[in-house]
Amino acid sequence: MNDLTKPEIVARHRILAFYGVPENSGNSVTYHRMKKFTQFTHSKNPIEYSRQYVDEPFQQTDVVGFSPSYDYAFDRHKNLAVQSDIVKITNGELIGDEAVRTIIIVDTSDPEATACKRDYAVIPNSEGDNINIYTYSGSLKARGEKTEVKVSTNDNYQTITLTDGGNHNEI
Repeated sequence: MNDLTKPEIVARHRILAFYGVPENSGNSVTYHRMKKFTQFTHSKNPIEYSRQYVDEPFQQTDVVGFSPSYDYAFDRHKNLAVQSDIVKITNGELIGDEAVRTIIIVDTSDPEATACKRDYAVIPNSEGDNINIYTYSGSLKARGEKTEVKVSTNDNYQTITLTDGGNHNEI
């Protein structure tokens, strides 16, 4: 039987997000897996152009762009670099480039380890809305083109390293 005809479900936990946490020097970044998130939903947010021509009884709509975003929520845990960085942005009310981080999405079932990389603005929304545990939520909104990158891991996808020498292809 041809593998293309046999459907195989993709488990959610196989698609991982890695968040670029700036190091103390500010010049280097470590891509940590986004752990203990209770929500991480991707929205394409297409930008539409609609018009109706005078000689037609209907509207026509085209997609003219995208404004991708991720909605996130997490239960606050100590000693998780990604959560600590988002809390720093939230509590410090950081703005502009200080609140921009790179996210890399990796399908860990892909033997080629091809991933999508894009910069996002961290947009905090709320915190503390659970009676049992302290929570944070917000959005990550696109700040540039998506690129295809190659990654590797030496610690079973706790962190990743870009392996393509910085040669990124826009996709």
